[in-house]
Amino acid sequence: MSLVKKLNSNMSPPSRRLQTKPVITCLKTFLISYSLIFWVTGVILLAVGVWGKVSLETFFSLAAEESTNAPYVLIGTGAIIVIFGLFGCFATCRGSPWMLKLYAMFLTLVFLAELVAGVSGFIFRHEIKATLDNGYKNAVKNYNSTDSKNPVDTIQRNLHCCGVYNYTDWNNTKYFQEKGIPVSCCKDSDNCSPETLKDIAKAENVVYTTGCFVLVSTTMENNLGIIAGISFGIAFFQLIGIFLACCLSRYITNNQYEMV
Repeated sequence: MSLVKKLNSNMSPPSRRLQTKPVITCLKTFLISYSLIFWVTGVILLAVGVWGKVSLETFFSLAAEESTNAPYVLIGTGAIIVIFGLFGCFATCRGSPWMLKLYAMFLTLVFLAELVAGVSGFIFRHEIKATLDNGYKNAVKNYNSTDSKNPVDTIQRNLHCCGVYNYTDWNNTKYFQEKGIPVSCCKDSDNCSPETLKDIAKAENVVYTTGCFVLVSTTMENNLGIIAGISFGIAFFQLIGIFLACCLSRYITNNQYEMV
């Protein structure tokens, strides 16, 4: 008799279970909606990571190796989010407590990964000037015009600049002694003759006189700032999913709720 009483005491009263079902249904609806939004954020992170890597590839080639970590972390995290966003929908529909706990653990890992990406991008954003200064100086010093993908040429053409601080920086390079200022510095290549490019005074009228360093560092700082901001925003969005998944798992476990 005591055993029957004990079993009855461990079971939730019917009225309580009837009250719990709407709560669980509501949580499931919110969590499925969240998982779909979570999937979309994964696509956004993936796109931002790829965009950051592609748009900043030329600048990354002049900087230290560790500067590329943030875009790679975003690409990897975004791809995994796309997969686990679908898993979150499946776990919610199944109403499986262990799947929901696994989903919450994954969201926690994503939260930490995105914080790392955001912080690394933010820190590098403030250290970028010293890194790019040395990198660009070395690139100009070792410039080779035969390289069709030379980052110096790409930067000078796209940003309309010349040299590190100004166009006269080329005067101290080995390349200038042989061929003059690179054609990529020219405002109009049709007006740049080899003789003009070998004369610093004459070249002033046909080449960009603004140095590339300030423009490069500003461009990269702005882009990394965007990447870091998006990372922080999406990272804190995971806290909502962690809360919903844990609450739903607890309600299902405590009330022996099963999805039919």
